[in-house]
Amino acid sequence: MGFIPHSDAERAEMLRAIGVERLEDLFQGVPDERRFPALGLPPPVSQPELAAEMRALAARNIALQDRPCFLGAGVYRHYRPATVDYVLQRGELATSYTPYQPEISQGMLQAMFEFQTMVCRLTGMEVSTASHYDGATSLAEAVLLSLAAASHRRSRIVVSPTVHPQRRQVVRTYLAGTSAKIVGDDAGPSCPTRRLVALVDADTAALVVQSPDFLGQFEDLREMSAACREAGALLVVATDPIALGLFEPPGASGADIVVADGQGLGLPPTFGGPSLGIFAARRELVRRLPGRLVGETTDAKGRRGYVLTLATREQHIRRARATSNICTNAALGALAASVYLATLGKRGLRHVAELCYHKSHYAAAQIARLPGVTINPQAPSRPFFKEFVVQLPRPTRQVNEILLNDFGIVGGFDLGEAYEGLSSHALIAVTETITRADIDRLVDGLRAAIR
Repeated sequence: MGFIPHSDAERAEMLRAIGVERLEDLFQGVPDERRFPALGLPPPVSQPELAAEMRALAARNIALQDRPCFLGAGVYRHYRPATVDYVLQRGELATSYTPYQPEISQGMLQAMFEFQTMVCRLTGMEVSTASHYDGATSLAEAVLLSLAAASHRRSRIVVSPTVHPQRRQVVRTYLAGTSAKIVGDDAGPSCPTRRLVALVDADTAALVVQSPDFLGQFEDLREMSAACREAGALLVVATDPIALGLFEPPGASGADIVVADGQGLGLPPTFGGPSLGIFAARRELVRRLPGRLVGETTDAKGRRGYVLTLATREQHIRRARATSNICTNAALGALAASVYLATLGKRGLRHVAELCYHKSHYAAAQIARLPGVTINPQAPSRPFFKEFVVQLPRPTRQVNEILLNDFGIVGGFDLGEAYEGLSSHALIAVTETITRADIDRLVDGLRAAIR
């Protein structure tokens, strides 16, 4: 971050404009005992000393590019073409935010339009927005849309227990204080499809599933879609956009709303930093979509142009008619995804998905040879993509400590943190950035850890 100093004359000019004489006068409204508290900070240091201390603190972090990482569970390290950062770092894009006279920003509007087009083609849906923070908020907004679109004031939301646990919690937070009721997500990760489908009734607004699910396995979306149509409910599908480069999109299986986290599409795993929410739906739901929808048109001279076709946020229309009061313009993340998808193209994305599929299956086959280890014990016959469950003969936490300290490997996600009774189960993620040598090293580490 750049340092921009102010001269004494500039400070005095600003204070005069505000109407006070001294900088301290700005804090008169703060009680004396709270105004300048003792912070207990160490003595001042020079800039070189401070920089050295910050570097030492940063060195304690584990950089994913420096060692094999098999920790996924929603955030992944994927290949990022150099073109992504080149475009994002252009000044006219890095600081852009579609203003409230949006037609001025034709470049950003076109980028958002292109992103929406790519999302529709990727998911098999008819309309898409470009306005969500991450996969969790997209999923929660999809649930709100389902409740608003439901006839006869339906209030039940059936949620699969293999939807990402943190995203399920965000949905519960969104629905707190409402009459909506969530059912199904306490059934455990081994819940069969037929049991989930049986919960869909005449009071159900939506069935929410994830495919590939949190454990990396695919759901039978066609069976679920048929049950939803019969009951008059919507089918909301959370997915992995990388998987859509290889497998049938949810739209082709009857999904009404498709959401995803787009972090893997050109965004680095920033561990809590910015991500990207993907939201697509059937055309019939277009007027209930949260956020912004960019459309293409022509101006008075017949030239192609872009406009906000729908802007359903409270800043644009009356709050009572707004479809959402939280989603914003995540245009920079959407731009990164657009550059990523345009750079790879259809064949490139398919190749990335194939690498994830084959490398994860190679890893599963090698790990399955270890004594006392079981692969995907909850549903061993279901196909999986990029992630799979490993049941270990000892707690995952202990195994991960050995992998990190003795082999320099970041192990899988401890499923005991998400599901009761699974403390000896690890969720292993394998993306295209993992090499065969990395996988063989993981197998050696696991062999030593479970000995």
